[in-house]
Amino acid sequence: MKTKPLPSTASPSGGSRCLFSTSDGRQCTMLHHESHPSLCPFHARQERQLLDSAAIAAELASLSGEFTTASDLSHVLGKLFHLLAQDRIPRRKAATLAYIAQLLLHNRHSVQLEIQQTHGFSAWEETLRRALPPISSES
Repeated sequence: MKTKPLPSTASPSGGSRCLFSTSDGRQCTMLHHESHPSLCPFHARQERQLLDSAAIAAELASLSGEFTTASDLSHVLGKLFHLLAQDRIPRRKAATLAYIAQLLLHNRHSVQLEIQQTHGFSAWEETLRRALPPISSES
């Protein structure tokens, strides 16, 4: 059985092809993007998202490190909005995270009641103090 030689990565117009290949050996046929030395815009964005995932996770951390207050969840949703607008995370992942935030927000009142009934109202106030940054009194 004859095997075909792999196509050249150079295009007729002088540009080169994306060097991304799948696990089964298929090669991307798009031209590489001028802002990346070897990948097309689609695969360059995937690479950027993968390399940036640790920074994105840190950006999505809530104010208190927990997700018990409305302020925590609002903060995270705001960060999620910015990351999506900057095209730093895929739309599908953003939708999943927003849905999880909605579930957490829906459950927040139960968490508040549980803390108050178990440890008293002062424990809930302490949870809020830890979660919310102090308000500066500049006028």
